Amino acid sequence: MNKRELFLRHVAQTSPAPLGLDIIKAKGSILRDADGKKYLDLIAGISVCNVGHGHPKVVKAIKKQVDDYMHLLVYGEMIETPQVQYAKWLTDHLPASLNSVYFTNSGAEATEGAMKLAKRVTNRTQIIAFNKSYHGSTQGALSIMGDEYWRNAFRPLLPDVLHLEYNAAESLQEITSQTACVIAETIQAERGVFAPSAQWMAALQEKCRETGTLLILDEIQTGFGRTGTLWGFEQFNVVPDIVLMGKALGGGMPMGAFIADQKIMQVLTENPVLGHITTFGGHPVCCAAGLAAFKVLLKEEIVNLVTDKAALFHELLLHPLIKAVRANGLLMAVEFDHFDINKKVIDGCLQQGLLTDWFLFAPECMRIAPPLTITEKEIKKAASTILQVLDAVQEAK
Repeated sequence: MNKRELFLRHVAQTSPAPLGLDIIKAKGSILRDADGKKYLDLIAGISVCNVGHGHPKVVKAIKKQVDDYMHLLVYGEMIETPQVQYAKWLTDHLPASLNSVYFTNSGAEATEGAMKLAKRVTNRTQIIAFNKSYHGSTQGALSIMGDEYWRNAFRPLLPDVLHLEYNAAESLQEITSQTACVIAETIQAERGVFAPSAQWMAALQEKCRETGTLLILDEIQTGFGRTGTLWGFEQFNVVPDIVLMGKALGGGMPMGAFIADQKIMQVLTENPVLGHITTFGGHPVCCAAGLAAFKVLLKEEIVNLVTDKAALFHELLLHPLIKAVRANGLLMAVEFDHFDINKKVIDGCLQQGLLTDWFLFAPECMRIAPPLTITEKEIKKAASTILQVLDAVQEAK
């Protein structure tokens, strides 16, 4: 039995048609499979590898930490240097009120922890989320996912969840003194990169303050420079009560976090004690990798180049089949008339050694979210490949 057959038989599948690429090496923006074929990666593990695959400083930090120690005890009991250092670096680059970090294993777990925290702090149960939003796939996170297609098969889910329209003024009127929290993506990624107005985001924050509701902003995809600023919420001049992180947080290792003011976070320590607990959250090797990646992001000034790189994609991606290109930094959606065209383009690009993807709530849109370290030469190559494939799709129509 070959490797693909073993993969399909013994690794639980999430779709009837997985890509099934047998990648054996990844460096920078390039993946290489077992046959030696190279792929230019335009999705970075879904916004995970912001500083590229296998950055030498990240690899070095992982190896050092493995030599020192790996797992010691459940989260929060030991003083583990990588955790402490990373928490300090993160909070030094966040608003003053976001000063206490709870490390988790994933973005979905960060969502779960933040929802519990909001209920505990406010002593309320109602949670407001938005249509076409994605915050993870565990049952609590699924309860607030903004699409009934994904929720329906797993009901019953959490009660007292209200789904509203994102960026709609009338939605704000639903936030009341009964609302524990409002959870929103800073930019709706899986909708196909949809940004709210600055006015709406400010009004959302104000309404939360008026009603004593906690504002949770999901920066799982948009954090760590993806949108051209370190955190997406910086572009809207708001500060959440709780911020969610994941994906690029671990520098390629599995990691998430929810971050709030210590005064808020303290409620998880008593009544009951261990109000939130995890065995592997904040794993020292993951923290060492994440901290190294964060330092690379800051010290090499990678974020400063994101806007120019996005502009180059905009400049090059012109074709009759492209309806629109929406972008916040290097989180980009290339929109076509329908999914069939997008699927042909994605498949054609893969054959040409270019890895792309689509969006959960916008299947007509192709995802471009490469490592932020992608070069100008690689951008030109990617755009050229996309245009060549589009020409072929157009001719075949």
